[in-house]
Amino acid sequence: MIVGIPKEIKEGEYRVSIVPAIVESLVKGGHEVVIETGAGRGSGIEDSDYAEAGAKIVCGPEDVFGAADMIVKVKEPLAGEYPLIREGQVIFTYFHFAASEKLTRAMVDTKAVCIAYETIEEDGGGLPLLIPMSEVAGRMAIQEGAKYLERPMEGRGILLGGVPGVAPANVAILGGGISGANAARVAAGLGAKVVVLDVNLDRLRYLADVMPSNVTTLMSNSYNIRAVLKDADLVIGAVLRHGAKTPVLVTREMLKLMKPRAVLVDVAVDQGGVFETTRPTTHTNPVYMEEGIVHYCVTNMPGAVAGTSTYALTNATGRYMLQLANKGWKTALRESAALRKGLNIAYGHVTLAAVAELFGYETVSVESVLN
Repeated sequence: MIVGIPKEIKEGEYRVSIVPAIVESLVKGGHEVVIETGAGRGSGIEDSDYAEAGAKIVCGPEDVFGAADMIVKVKEPLAGEYPLIREGQVIFTYFHFAASEKLTRAMVDTKAVCIAYETIEEDGGGLPLLIPMSEVAGRMAIQEGAKYLERPMEGRGILLGGVPGVAPANVAILGGGISGANAARVAAGLGAKVVVLDVNLDRLRYLADVMPSNVTTLMSNSYNIRAVLKDADLVIGAVLRHGAKTPVLVTREMLKLMKPRAVLVDVAVDQGGVFETTRPTTHTNPVYMEEGIVHYCVTNMPGAVAGTSTYALTNATGRYMLQLANKGWKTALRESAALRKGLNIAYGHVTLAAVAELFGYETVSVESVLN
């Protein structure tokens, strides 16, 4: 199989979808790896590193898409890449289709085979390709939130941990999953007073057991959310609805309960966002003000720390990449229940029910596509 790695073109995206160690494994398995020049530079990986591992370096995206049987990316294809995608070509990346009807319809029209990192699901419900980036994004949410609480950044001028004689900041985290738990640990480590809200009582029990004493847990409902918003200096949106659009938990009207210049960080922006006032931003222009509240809604937060997140991501994606290359996508999906759940669109058919329902498509079974 020819595996193609284009340079990411989303604004502020410095990650790359492959590292030299995986290139070496693919080449040893008899595959060809074609990489666009400069693709790894944002992560500190030079063309020469890939070439030494056995990759072929090419000039532009046309050369990558034109040659490859399977394209591996980090972020979803953008409009400039749509015409480069061929019928039957495998695209393996984060798609987050529920957040974009335009992307969904474009991929249906290409008749490509779209396997989404975010819906690959192992036995027990684990999402192995979301976990590493959720860990990064959760930790970054506090890092960025702390920065934008500074007064020169239009925030409240609050230090998360306070100092002796001055109370620490109040941090509310909506969602106690991987992102939320990582955010809570970092905020607690800095000395903030943290509240984590979730609808899963078992998850709240677990968090209550493992978190430090300055983290408390609370059942998530509209009443409790309104209550914590009144005190919060920093609110993190970290809710995930598997394969579907994120529910709006904080309305515009609820923002009026908050302290002026408090900060919201929406980790869930890729799937639509937790806040009614969420709109996607970039690393170049990461924040905006709505109702006197600072909003940070960058859609590819881990892209800013590519030297960490590229390796964290490929540690997880590498084995699936090898399965798809070694067996071919149809055999790999037949043999792996986890990979089957990653198939969202194939040959113009939508196989993920949540996306089909959202945008008016008929849901087609994965099994029918594989036959």
